[in-house]
Amino acid sequence: MGGCAVTLEATITLSIDQWRQSAKHFEFEGLKIAYWTAGKGKPLLMVHGFPTASWDWAPVWDRLSRSHMLIAADMIGFGLSDKPQSGYSIHRQTDMQLALLKHIGVDQFDAVVHDYGVSVGQEMLARQQEQSGAEGLGRMVFLNGGIFPDQHRARPIQKLGVSPLGFLVSRLLKREGFGKSFSAVFGPDTKPSEQELDEFWSLIAEQDGNRIFHKLLHYIGDRQEHKTRWITALENAEKRVGLINGAKDPVSGEHAFNRWVECVPEAHAYLLPQIGHYPQVEAPDRVAALILEWLS
Repeated sequence: MGGCAVTLEATITLSIDQWRQSAKHFEFEGLKIAYWTAGKGKPLLMVHGFPTASWDWAPVWDRLSRSHMLIAADMIGFGLSDKPQSGYSIHRQTDMQLALLKHIGVDQFDAVVHDYGVSVGQEMLARQQEQSGAEGLGRMVFLNGGIFPDQHRARPIQKLGVSPLGFLVSRLLKREGFGKSFSAVFGPDTKPSEQELDEFWSLIAEQDGNRIFHKLLHYIGDRQEHKTRWITALENAEKRVGLINGAKDPVSGEHAFNRWVECVPEAHAYLLPQIGHYPQVEAPDRVAALILEWLS
C-alpha cells in the first residue's frame, strides 16, 4: 500500500501493480479466478473478506511466506476474479477454494480466514466433520468476522444493501463514499491513507465490481440460514482454531470476541485493544507473529 501508513512501511514488499502482475489464474465453473502463491512449507490457505480482495494479505505476506506455502485467491465477484451477475453463495465460494487447492495439488493445509472468509472457513470445518470435503484441513485462525450472526452489527450501507433497494447502493457507490464507510471500521489510530483507499477501491471497481456490491452481501443471509451448523462445526473444532480480534471494530469487535471466549473456551483467543476490523492491515507484525505461533 505504497508505504504511506507507518504500520505498513516495513511489511509490504510488493506494490499493488506488482501484486496485480504476479496473479495466476485457473478456471472454475467457467469463471477466471485470480490467485497467488508464495513460499515453502506447510500450505496456508488465506481467505479474504468483503468487500476487498486477497491484497488484504499483502501486509503479512512476506513474513508468513518464510515458513509456509501461501495460497490466496480473489473469490468470485471480488478483486481480479470474474464478477458474474448472479450465482453467489458461501457454499460456491467454498467449492472454489477447494477446487483451487486441488488445482495446485495441495492435500493438507491450514487456513487463515477474515470477515466474509470466516463463513467459508466454517463451511470447510462443517464439511470436514461431515466427511464431505476439506479432509486435509488442519488448524484455522479467524480474524474479525460474523462468526456468530447475532453478534454481527451490520453497517448502514450493509443494511441498505440487503434491502429491496440494495441495487441503488451498487448504482450509487463511488470512491468517496466507499472511503468514508470503509475507514469507519478501522481503529482510531490505524485508518487507511488516501492512497491505500485508492488501492482497495481499484480492486472493488475492477470489471465494474462496484455495480454488484449488493449481490456480495448474500453472506448475511447465508449466515442466518446455516448458523446452527456452522457454530456447531466451530465448537467441534475448538482445539484447532483461534481468533485474533480487533476490539475497536464496530461490526465484530470486542463484543464478538467475548462471545468467542464464551462459546469455545478452549480455543486460542487474542484481543487487539486499539485495532479495528482489519487486523492484518492495521497490526500486521503482531498478527503474523500470532498466526505463526498458533500454527507451529
